[in-house]
Amino acid sequence: MNGERLDVVDIAHRAAIKGASASDATAPRARNLSDTAPLVPLASVDLGQWQALSAQAIEPNGYYLPPWELAVSATARGRTGAMALRAVSTSAQLIGLMPVVSLWRAWKIPLPALVSAHPYGTLCSPLLDRHTASEAAARLLDRARDAGAHALILRDVALDGAAMRSLTPISTRDGLRPRVLSSHVRASLDATQDGDTLLRDALGAKKLKELRRQRHRLEVHGPLTFDVARTPDEVKAALETFLQLEASGWKGKRGTALIQHAGDASFIRRAAPALAETGQCEIISLRAGTTPVAAGIVLRHQDRAFFFKLGIEERFAKYSPGVQLTLELTRHLCADPAVASADSTASANHPMINPIWRGRLAIGDVLIPLRRNDRMVTLIHAALVARNAALDTARRVLHLIRR
Repeated sequence: MNGERLDVVDIAHRAAIKGASASDATAPRARNLSDTAPLVPLASVDLGQWQALSAQAIEPNGYYLPPWELAVSATARGRTGAMALRAVSTSAQLIGLMPVVSLWRAWKIPLPALVSAHPYGTLCSPLLDRHTASEAAARLLDRARDAGAHALILRDVALDGAAMRSLTPISTRDGLRPRVLSSHVRASLDATQDGDTLLRDALGAKKLKELRRQRHRLEVHGPLTFDVARTPDEVKAALETFLQLEASGWKGKRGTALIQHAGDASFIRRAAPALAETGQCEIISLRAGTTPVAAGIVLRHQDRAFFFKLGIEERFAKYSPGVQLTLELTRHLCADPAVASADSTASANHPMINPIWRGRLAIGDVLIPLRRNDRMVTLIHAALVARNAALDTARRVLHLIRR
């Protein structure tokens, strides 16, 4: 049985790197001869072109910025070795990029498909040039076919985002209907509003009064200060505070804190200061006197912020330090004219941030077939549906155990 399984896996891997025949494509398109490799190692992508694409991407994604995703792919636990699915224009400019792994690497399913590489943050919307988004989308699908994939699976993609709005018509035009495998909504912030007005409307006078009472009790331990680390040196120092706070709480008890795994710690220590060099990473913190009580990591891409992670000092948990920090972050982002919105990147129905950030962002996993009437796509779809059903069952059981 083991030998048979390895044979199937080997076939799937080979299918994901071999070139597709002309008959595999749903519609013939002119090929750019300079873009000959359908997949290349992520680290080999021209950094200048990647940065240029990020600057003019049709949809922001802080987790696919070069310093972040390269650091993830280099050392992050379970996320190393991503490949790049590229769209290159006839003038040899990078106009689309999607970090990918095989379906086997992603979910141990031995079938020929490519899956968006998970960048630690829960958003995998590909980068598409805003001026040539349709062309970029078409070329990405072509490159996936050339790599031997029968399907392209975008996980944790913004379902109503500009990237999906570009990919969907291209797929539909070729008779390849995208299929949403799973979906949920999560909290987002409209940062164009006045922060205090937004918080009053979201939480109401009674809840804000309770939070002010908790804040006053926290101030007994020292004056409260909200700090934002912006420069690389400031971010390096503040990051260590965040890492210690995160590890001191429930994430540390479950073994999921970043600092508990050498590869994860290496990734974040490399990525955060590198993004700070271009003003795309901040570490926010709340202190009572000299004692840090909460800290968080915030990424920025274009006019959007991304709330990556939060750590709190558990000794002060009864004063809701995480909520207090999020209130300050809300005011901070709303006061910044460069920020139009913020993605919580939190789980669905998150008990802390959902009542505060009342906007909602639809996120899901989407399967895009790459060939018409393909039985292999039927197998891939069935395998993913079965996997999702098993995960849902496991989550329900875990929830019952933890109650």
